[in-house]
Amino acid sequence: MPNLLIPALAPLFRFVEPLAYALLRAGFGVIMVTHGLPKLLGNAHGSMADPMAASINLIQNHLHLPQPELIGLWVALLEAVGGLLLILGLGTRLVAAMMTVQMLTIAYLLGPTWPWIDRGIEYPVLMALLSFYLMFRGAGRHSLDNALGKEL
Repeated sequence: MPNLLIPALAPLFRFVEPLAYALLRAGFGVIMVTHGLPKLLGNAHGSMADPMAASINLIQNHLHLPQPELIGLWVALLEAVGGLLLILGLGTRLVAAMMTVQMLTIAYLLGPTWPWIDRGIEYPVLMALLSFYLMFRGAGRHSLDNALGKEL
């Protein structure tokens, strides 16, 4: 730990940091679950009446990938199941790596165009950076990965 301006805070920071990291990891997982479940259940999400159809449309018309329905299902499962795994801290590095690719793809689809601010690209860029950090940091102390003594 660096030299703190108020050294007496060092024990507090050492104690809270693993909890704060677990909260960050779990919060990211909750956000991903809230994006994946509506796709899997066919529920409206935000401004999208059918989020799965919107995902399939992006995959088919903008990425031009084969079998967009299958890829759309994979994305929905990654968000819903992968988000749950992040909440639990299980398979964190692998899930975070896949989510990094997904978020970078979404950012690519949204831009960059000038001005890139307020075009919706900020959210997936931030989520890509967060998942990238989770991928290299791992699950942390408060996780099933840690309890099992193994990480991918």
